[in-house]
Parts: sequence; C-alpha cells; structure tokens
Amino acid sequence: MECTLDWQGPDGMLFVSRTGSGHVLAMDGAPEGGGQNLAPRPMETVLTGAGGCAAYDVVLILKRGRHAITGCRVKLTAERADTEPKVFTHIHFEFQVTGRDLPQATVERAVELSHTKYCSAIAMLEKTAKITHSVEIIAAVPDAGALSK
Repeated sequence: MECTLDWQGPDGMLFVSRTGSGHVLAMDGAPEGGGQNLAPRPMETVLTGAGGCAAYDVVLILKRGRHAITGCRVKLTAERADTEPKVFTHIHFEFQVTGRDLPQATVERAVELSHTKYCSAIAMLEKTAKITHSVEIIAAVPDAGALSK
C-alpha cells in the first residue's frame, strides 16, 4: 500500500494525497493552524478510516451470514491527548444497523468481531485509545410495493 502527498502551496496547509488505488484525498488545517479549512483535518481522516474499516467488516459479516441488512451508520466520537503528540485517547463507535429481522446478538457479534479480530485500523488505534462501541438496530420499513402484494 502506498500514497503520495503533495502540499498545494505557500498560502496554506492544503495537501492532496494520491493513493495507490488511484484515488485522491484532500486534507487541510484550521485557519489558526495556517490552513484555509478547505478539507478534513488529517486526524479526521484517521478517524473516518477507522469508522470505514469497522463498518465494512460489519456489513460484510452480516451479508455473508445472509442477513437482510439495508443500512449501516457509524458515528465516531473521539478524545485526544492534551499534549503533543495529540493521539486519540478514547474513541466510541456508535453503530446504527438497519435491516429486516436482524437478531441483536448477531449484530453485536459482528461489531465485536470487527473490533477484536478484523479491523486493522482499530488494532492500531487501540495502542493509545480506549475503544468502545454501542449498537442500535433499526427495523427496515418494508417498501410500499411489497405491502400491496
């Protein structure tokens, strides 16, 4: 895996990363840090990556188990150290999983497997941060077409 970052010039702190998979990601800083607030902060992208990694695992586990998952939202809240380096010290993953007849224990097990076995981002971040999670299951509303059949 690789990526290349280029600073976008002397008037700010905007960086553009080109990833090995051929995608582009921009990052910027707050105005008080010399940025222009044009893109997410680098640490926000780390947090987003952890959320994406965990959500990917949960969806994949539930789909492989042939469960009727129709949505997955993860809200992450994080605390950082007060001194440099300002590492994450606590990250909470709040999962909202939507589907039809999703067993609570099955969804919780999928989240637990992501956190303890599969998510490499969490494995790295838990070296400095306490990782916690919660799970809410939302029943999918049947579509109107299915009700008239």
